[in-house]
Amino acid sequence: MYLLGIDTCGPSGSVALGRLTGMHSAETIAQKELEGRSYSATLVAAAGELLERQRIRLVDVGCIVVVRGPGSFTGVRVGLSAAKGLADGSGVPVVAVSRLEALARKAGVLSSALDAHRHEVFLRVADCDLKITELLAGAADLTRISPCSRIAVCDEAAADLLRAAWPQVGLLRIEGPNAGDSLLVAAPEVASGEFADLALLDGHYLRRSDAEIFGPPAVADLSSR
Repeated sequence: MYLLGIDTCGPSGSVALGRLTGMHSAETIAQKELEGRSYSATLVAAAGELLERQRIRLVDVGCIVVVRGPGSFTGVRVGLSAAKGLADGSGVPVVAVSRLEALARKAGVLSSALDAHRHEVFLRVADCDLKITELLAGAADLTRISPCSRIAVCDEAAADLLRAAWPQVGLLRIEGPNAGDSLLVAAPEVASGEFADLALLDGHYLRRSDAEIFGPPAVADLSSR
C-alpha cells in the first residue's frame, strides 16, 4: 500500500511517498522538502510532482498521512486543508498523527518536546506507568511534572527550558521530524483501517490562537437580555 505523507507543522515542511511494509512499519520511497513557510503555495504541487516522478496516481495511494500538530497555526491548517482537499477529490482515506509522537518515535524514546515560543514547550511525557500525555508547558508547569528518563528534542529553545527545569533528565538531541517519519507513526492505524473522519478532523494545537488570547471579548447577544 502506498502512503502519501504531509508535514507542515515546523519551520520547514515536507511531503513524502512511502509504502506500508507491515503492521508497525513503513518505508519512505521519496521525499520533497518545502522551503520556509511557503506551504500554501507549493504543497499540493509538490505532492503532485512527487507522485508523478514515481509514476503513481493519487487514486493509487492507500492512505494520506498528515501531521496535525502541534506547531504553527498556519502550518497546521495548511497541511490539514491540503490533506482534506486531496482526500475529498480522490476518495483516499486519511490518518492524522502528532508531531510530538513522530519526534519521540524517531529518537526511539517515549517523550519529546518542541519549542512553543513564549518560554513554553509542546511536551509529550510518559510517567512512571508509561501513560502518555501531550500538553503545553511553561517553567512553572514543568515543576509539577515527573518526567521519564530521556526526552527527545530538536531545537535549542526547548532544550534550554527542559535543562533548567529538569537537570537530571537526559535530553536526546536529534533532527526534527519530517513527513517520512510520520508514515512510520501512522503504520498501525493504516494497517488496521483506523482512518480519520474528515468532518471532525482538526489541528492538535495544544494552545489557543493569538486571536483567541489577545482579541476583544465576545459581545453578548443583546437579544438574550
